[in-house]
Amino acid sequence: MCGMTSLTRRLIDADKKHLWHPFTQMAGWLRDDPVIIDSAEGFHLRDTEGNRYIDGISSLWCNVHGHRVAAIDEAVRRQLDLVAHSTLLGLGQTRSIELAERLVSLAPPGLSRVFYSDSGASAVEIALKMAYQYFYNKGRRNRGKFVALSSGYHGDTIGSVSLGGIETFHSIFRPLLFETFFAPSPHPYRFDGTAEQCAARSLEKIEEILGRRADEIAAVIMEPLVQGAGGVIVHPPGFFSAVRDITKKYGVLLIADEVATGFGRTGRMFACGHENVRPDIMCLAKGLSGGYLPLAATLATEQVFEAFLGRPAEHKTFYHGHTYTGNALGCAAALASLDLFEKNNILESLPAKSDLLGRYFNRMGRCRFVGNARRRGLMGAIELVADKKTKEPFPFDRLIGAKICLAMRPRGVMLRPLGDCVIVMPPPAMDTELLEKMLEVILACIEEDLPGVVSAAS
Repeated sequence: MCGMTSLTRRLIDADKKHLWHPFTQMAGWLRDDPVIIDSAEGFHLRDTEGNRYIDGISSLWCNVHGHRVAAIDEAVRRQLDLVAHSTLLGLGQTRSIELAERLVSLAPPGLSRVFYSDSGASAVEIALKMAYQYFYNKGRRNRGKFVALSSGYHGDTIGSVSLGGIETFHSIFRPLLFETFFAPSPHPYRFDGTAEQCAARSLEKIEEILGRRADEIAAVIMEPLVQGAGGVIVHPPGFFSAVRDITKKYGVLLIADEVATGFGRTGRMFACGHENVRPDIMCLAKGLSGGYLPLAATLATEQVFEAFLGRPAEHKTFYHGHTYTGNALGCAAALASLDLFEKNNILESLPAKSDLLGRYFNRMGRCRFVGNARRRGLMGAIELVADKKTKEPFPFDRLIGAKICLAMRPRGVMLRPLGDCVIVMPPPAMDTELLEKMLEVILACIEEDLPGVVSAAS
């Protein structure tokens, strides 16, 4: 940054001296001067230099209605006048009860119990422990393994990493992890065949695993319809419901990880609704509080819950909990967010926004160095490749995705890549006018700036 204010310089220096950023190669971070976000309003972020950026990734996929939303702000303030937090260990709490009722009313039928935590990884960790103990409590104590998809991401705790299939993130920790059986992700762009054949290959592998090992497996876990951190991999239609059928056939549980796909991202409140799938356990986080506060929930069926009921001496209790489980401020924000879904007809507005995204993605997909522009609802990825015909990726160390995202910042758009996939994940409540403005910037950068970025990185 040239000519930056003394405040910005001081903050950057202090950041570099003290902070360790997530998923960040800190050697590169220490070389450069980062943007420091100081405030936000609506769907824009503002840095310490006064520059404004459209929040094109929903502040890491969690913001729903924008920043400084009056109704959510007021709900949190009202709650501060009552109580900020009280434990759920041995006590009830008003907002947590009210939110549980709302979530059950919105979730796929059959999910009737809500267990709170504070992050997507925690919600998944709870789900896998529930699934294991469900069978343990029923006397089937050898069911300690899971099936997941390659390129899957379920969080960064050791349990959730054990279920993850992204080698870049997870391979170094393999010695710490428990065994998981992986089936290939149904990724049509990276498959030599039709989308139907791609889905069939993955389903055959899942059935093969369960056919041989069902008596060892507690659950299949997957992100329904879209694998987010794997590069917004959009599954062929019907794949998720077919997995549900296989799990029923072999008597294993299905865990739907809706941490990224929930709360309108795919065009419905939950991605499960597209194929009328009723999972045994469902994980929620990110958009649950509207993007305001750390809050997560793991929903389970009554059948799962009842396996944990018994006399004290039977030790069927679910021995798991967090200090901030069911935090009142987070629950108040979540209730206000759900009210806004109804008041502002957010779900009803999504088809038009999805269509707009689709039209621009079609144009981007024809651009040089764009191998695939894919999306489901408002979840999108623009995959950049060195050769469109062969789908050859760029060398990892050229950081093409990161560089094209940096090129968007002077034009007022903030995006973050996953490798060389440029992720586009606008808040569901963003108005179509601003959405189109953002897409115009992305398209212009892809058309005008990307060839130069590729050339300079050669």
